[in-house]
Parts: sequence; structure tokens; C-alpha cells
Amino acid sequence: MKRNLKIKELFLEKFDKPVTELKFRNLYELLVCVMLSAQCTDKRVNLITPAFFEAYPDIKALSNANLASVKSFIQTCSFFNNKAENLIKMAKTVCENFNGEIPLNEKDLKSLAGVGQKTAHVVLIEWCGANFMAVDTHVFRVSHRLGLSKAKTPEETEKDLTKIFQNNLNYLHQAMVLFGRYTCKAKKPLCKECFLEHLCKSKDKIV
Repeated sequence: MKRNLKIKELFLEKFDKPVTELKFRNLYELLVCVMLSAQCTDKRVNLITPAFFEAYPDIKALSNANLASVKSFIQTCSFFNNKAENLIKMAKTVCENFNGEIPLNEKDLKSLAGVGQKTAHVVLIEWCGANFMAVDTHVFRVSHRLGLSKAKTPEETEKDLTKIFQNNLNYLHQAMVLFGRYTCKAKKPLCKECFLEHLCKSKDKIV
């Protein structure tokens, strides 16, 4: 327990109220960016979205978009065929069921095409500062290497982290993302530079 609290304390200390590296100007752009970022880097998403948002500046424009056209804008993104279909379906549902206003609660967000629990939580974390944990590949890897979870799925890992950390989950989520992206990398983690090295028992550890 003390070790877990120390990990939490160090994350909050080293990452001062971190935010996503995705670039967006409003809630619509945030949702699109997060949907595109699934199995894709934020860097790639940020290269794609300026032209995309020029073509589809709001939810109504996207709801009326041509599928082939949407695909052409996001074709360098992973799983672009499915994402293009889901983006248009998502926009249509927002216009038809929510009067064109993107809902800001987990249940309604998850009712949108292409929006699972992780995407919903990331949107609520970034837009509302909601006390949620979201588990992507980085958070999953970091939490397991640090022994914070042994769960097999992102959803179960999220439950473990929520139970351990309890609060400041929005900042801890983003701290773990950045930590996993730049320090505790999948290949060649920077263990010698890591501020959690003394608390880590990972078999992947490079000493």
C-alpha cells in the first residue's frame, strides 16, 4: 500500500497537471481526435486533423459527409475504413438523438458508434477533468510493469487502478500515458532515467 501511494505521489509530482498531446479547439474536435487515436499515435492524428477539420468543421458537416471523402482524409490512420464509418455514424447519432450536442456523460457517449469506455473516459477526462481512469496500451503496460495490476484486460486494469489511486485519476491517467510513451517504452525502456526505477520490479527492466 505504501509503495502504491509513493508511485501515485511521484507521478503527480513529476507530471504537473498533464494534458493530452492531441490538438483540438472544441469538444467536437476532441472526440474526433480521440476516436482517431485508437491504435494510432497522437503525432499521426495531429497531422491528419487540420485538413479534416477544415473539410468538416462541426458535427453537422460530418454527419452529412461522404464516406469515401472521409476515408481520403484519414487514410494514413490505422483502421481508417472502420473509423471513417464510425465517425459519420457518430455524428449522425449526435444530430438525431442529442440535438447536435455531444453528450457529456459516459452512458450516452458510449452509445455513439466507435466510442468505447476508454474513448468516453478520455473525452470526459480532457474536457471535464472527470475523475476517471482510461487504460490505453501505455497505461496497461506501465501498470503491469509496476505491479499495480495483473488483470488481463484494459477494463479490469482500469478497475484496479481506480481502486488503488481513487482520486486525481484524470492527471494520473495522462501522467501514465506520457510516462509510457517517453520513458517506460515497450521496447528499450529508459530504466536508468526513470524516477520510479527504485520501485519497479518488472522483468523487462534494463539495468
